[in-house]
Amino acid sequence: MPTYPGLPELGPEELKALTHPLRRRILRELRSDGPATASLLGRRLGESSGATSYHLRQLARHGFVEEVPDSGDGRDRWWRPAFGGHTVEIAKWLDDPDQRAVLATYETGIVAGYAGMLTEWIGEQHEWPREWAEAADLSDLRLRLSPDRLRKFSEAVHALATKYARYATADDAEQVVVLFSAFPRRSRPFSEEAR
Repeated sequence: MPTYPGLPELGPEELKALTHPLRRRILRELRSDGPATASLLGRRLGESSGATSYHLRQLARHGFVEEVPDSGDGRDRWWRPAFGGHTVEIAKWLDDPDQRAVLATYETGIVAGYAGMLTEWIGEQHEWPREWAEAADLSDLRLRLSPDRLRKFSEAVHALATKYARYATADDAEQVVVLFSAFPRRSRPFSEEAR
């Protein structure tokens, strides 16, 4: 996996903490929409404030979120993400079956979150101005690459996203979600089945 400077790499305990679906959803909301209280998150996510409060404390224990200093009225605690993203070095987890299971649970949850965001976009794209619908993309690209070229391709995509991040303050800018996955898939030619 390519390395991304400035993003912390998750260890076993942090990764295990993010296998809980509500914790991933809370973290995604805070990273997308800014600081919130447990009550606000509970209403948005359809959960009790007790549940969101508990999981916020768990996220804080593992360093994912932190309290916003000098916010609220003393009763409500406002929380924000401690950092904008993280990385997982997948190769480190593959040799141990227990760690592999934790990784699989985490990654399956991440993919489900991606699917949820895509489904939400498809359901609401008609509500956006036409130029947004025309600019959006949902592609399935197939490349033939070596592992080294795949790593370089992924690094180039991330570098391009970092370059475009500087336009975030443009008057017509909206938050844009870029879901990027790049992985090998074995070809299974139909000609082999015909034999």
